[in-house]
Amino acid sequence: MPTHISLRDGVFGLAEDPFTTVSDDWAIPQGDVIVSLTRFDSEGDRLLAEGRKVGVRLEAGEDVEALTYDLPRISVVALVFPKFGDGRAYSYARLLRDRYGFKGEIRAVGDVLREQAGFMVRCGFDTFEPADGSTPEVWAQAAQRFRHVYQRGSDVRTPAFAERQP
Repeated sequence: MPTHISLRDGVFGLAEDPFTTVSDDWAIPQGDVIVSLTRFDSEGDRLLAEGRKVGVRLEAGEDVEALTYDLPRISVVALVFPKFGDGRAYSYARLLRDRYGFKGEIRAVGDVLREQAGFMVRCGFDTFEPADGSTPEVWAQAAQRFRHVYQRGSDVRTPAFAERQP
């Protein structure tokens, strides 16, 4: 089974991935799968009815709101970073956590670099497939690089302005 970096109870570690990411032109294998939004729209009800855990891969530019009705049934939302400078997945993660109350796994996939770890955690990501081969220890250091944060996020860190208030 492939592995990824997972954040559980504030600790980064390696976790085995029970999901198989399936391209649109592949046959659906047995077990838990992550499919595209298009494929989920056409086959999601059947996959869920089979008792599988199902995840949805959301590309940059796709509408995160298209998932709102199905979020309670989805186990994983894999948000794609097509290149490190494309920040739409950050916004999608915040929407999923804060506006839509998604409690499942939000996975960062694509051009995912450790320099982004702190920002990803603040936005609600809890699983990472780093493109640079980083270890969980390196991710933990990168996520805690800055002592203070300056605005509220989806994480539990207190912003600097709130720390200064009596």
